[in-house]
Amino acid sequence: MEFENNRPIYLQICDSICERILSGDLQPGGRIASVRDLGAEIGVNPNTAMRSYEKLTDAGIIFNKRGIGYFIADNAREIVLQQQREEFIRNEVPSIMKRLRLLGLKPSEIFKDTPEGTFPEANKN
Repeated sequence: MEFENNRPIYLQICDSICERILSGDLQPGGRIASVRDLGAEIGVNPNTAMRSYEKLTDAGIIFNKRGIGYFIADNAREIVLQQQREEFIRNEVPSIMKRLRLLGLKPSEIFKDTPEGTFPEANKN
């Protein structure tokens, strides 16, 4: 895993786990790597991995079975979706709306040529 310099590593680990939940790579009830294993796997201090797990536990996305390990919560996908939707609306939409205004576009024009309920595929680099 490669880390960005402008964001705390533990948050980037949280983002990676949440992305894996949304993609279906991590399933509800599934066990995830131990703190030590995660740290070794991605090359971070176990304390950093623990901080990520604490944040995800506090959010209800994962839970710990003492002596057994960490697991994905049954409603993890819904929690992650809600959090990421709120974050998108708070952090991304204002900048998108500003750009639309600068370009003289209306939000309704963006998807006018796509079938209703679908989004055009993003460029995959």
